[in-house]
Formats: sequence, C-alpha cells, structure tokens
Amino acid sequence: MAKRLVGSAIIGQSGGPSAVINSSMLGAIKTLFSKEEITRVYGASNGIIGVLNDELYDLNLEDKNELELLKYTPASALGSCRHKLSDPNNDEYEYKRILEVFKKYNVRYFFYIGGNDSMDTCNKISKYLLKMGYECRVIGIPKTIDNDLYGTDHTPGFASAAKYIATSIAEISLDTRVYDYGNISIVEIMGRNAGWLAASASLSNLNGVGVDLIYLPEIPFDLEKFIDDVNDIYEKKGKVVVAVSEGIKDIDGKYISEYATNNREKDKFGHTQMGGLAQYLASEVKRYTGAKIRGIEISLTPLIAFSTATTPAI
Repeated sequence: MAKRLVGSAIIGQSGGPSAVINSSMLGAIKTLFSKEEITRVYGASNGIIGVLNDELYDLNLEDKNELELLKYTPASALGSCRHKLSDPNNDEYEYKRILEVFKKYNVRYFFYIGGNDSMDTCNKISKYLLKMGYECRVIGIPKTIDNDLYGTDHTPGFASAAKYIATSIAEISLDTRVYDYGNISIVEIMGRNAGWLAASASLSNLNGVGVDLIYLPEIPFDLEKFIDDVNDIYEKKGKVVVAVSEGIKDIDGKYISEYATNNREKDKFGHTQMGGLAQYLASEVKRYTGAKIRGIEISLTPLIAFSTATTPAI
C-alpha cells in the first residue's frame, strides 16, 4: 500500500471567471476539509500570483456557512490572473519561489481551476516539483466557458454560458420582429478556436424564434459567401440574426477580426486579442445591402452578470 501523503493544500483560480467557478472551488474545499491527510487548506489570492507573493487565505478559519454561499457567488472569489510561467529550462526563478512557498506551508496538494493556460501552469509546476524530488499532487480542475479543454467531455461553466447565449439570441430575435422595417443583427460570441458557444445559439430556435446563420472557427470563413448568405435571407424574410464566433478565420488561418486592423495586440500567452468582429462584419454587410444593421458583441461582462442565485452549478 502506498504511503499516505500528509500535508496542506492550496487552491487557486485562474483565467476568465464563469458562473460556476466558485461552485467548483467549494466542492474541492469541502472534500479537502473531510480528508485526514489534509492538514490545512489555503486559498491563493489571484491564482499563481498569490503563491509567488505568499498571499494565502487560511480557509479553515472561514465560517462554513459563509463558504456555502460560494455556490451562488459570481466571478472568482479568490481573485484571478493571467500569468504565464516561464520555461523552467530558461528561467527557474518563479519555480524556485513556488517550491519555497510550498515548503514553508508543507503544501502537498495544489489545485488550480482554469482552462488551457491554467492546465499549462499545472503541467509545468508538476514537472518541476518532480524534477526537484518534492512530492506533491498537482491537480487541474477544468473551467472554461468555451468548452475547449482537451480531455474533457464538457467543462463546468460552459452550460451556464450556453444557456445565456441561447436566451440572448432568442431575445434579440424577438426584438427584431417588433419593427415594420427590415433589419440585420450580427452577434459576436466568445470562442477563440472552438465554436461550442456560438453553436449553442441554435438552441434559441427551440421556441420558433432565434438565429438564422451560425459561423464557427472550425470552418474557414468566406466574406463574400457570408454577405451572399445574409442578403439571401434578408430578401426572403426581411429580418436576419447571425451568430459568429469571435475566432472565425479565413482559409489561410487569419482571424477575420484582424481585417479591421493590422495592429492586434497579444496577451501574455501569445493569444491575439479578440473583439470588433461584429462591427466589422456589420459595416461590410451594410455596404452591400443598405439594410438597417447592428453589430453586437457578447463578451466577458454580460456573461458574469448572468450568474445569479438561481443559476445551477453546471
């Protein structure tokens, strides 16, 4: 039988918040409290940044009834970050600091809630600790509204976001029908390289009103065909609702949002900053149809605002 690994645990949150990231954390915390092997449970302030700065919350001191409220609390209760750890082969400074903090608190379990970049952090830390001979279990807890985390069927946060998208598209569709003139709505939806969220717009049609066209990043985007498709529906119905993933690309792999500007900033992980796609497509369609048209960007803020006490932890 393997020897029990006894020590404290740190849990942190990283990346963009979701409606249920705190619910996932609560489940982990409650389980950790029930394990004899876990001597203490700490929460890292602002993810891995909190570990590097030795800014930890002793969660054992928190009122258990207050912790239960995490199930219905929006955003990231511990704070989040978007910090990319360097390659340990080039710079070990941050890893040495992490190990120093782990030793200080006898951390033998590290839980990190996040998406692909957060799992990259877990992978790097796990390999470094193994290399240094420090026994510690590093566990990634999946979280991403994009539902693009490898090895998972679906991630906590996606279902709540998908429900929001479907509801919003249905409401937009209903709004377009109240006027006696034609109009086109182009809705930009989060999802850099995965179209799950944009595809969830199709759920808006369950009640007979909803989206007419959906464009996903997995399928090369052709601007001329897009305009033809929109115009064809506009001529037939007079009302058009389009859902486009923010990450749609042309046949060469260039983001369509980059057509609006050639000066796209990148984040710390090297990802191109998204945004402005709906307005760009709206202006292009306007040139060819002359219709009343609006571009709508569904981004981070409304997705957070959707989280309420009645939102199920899905």
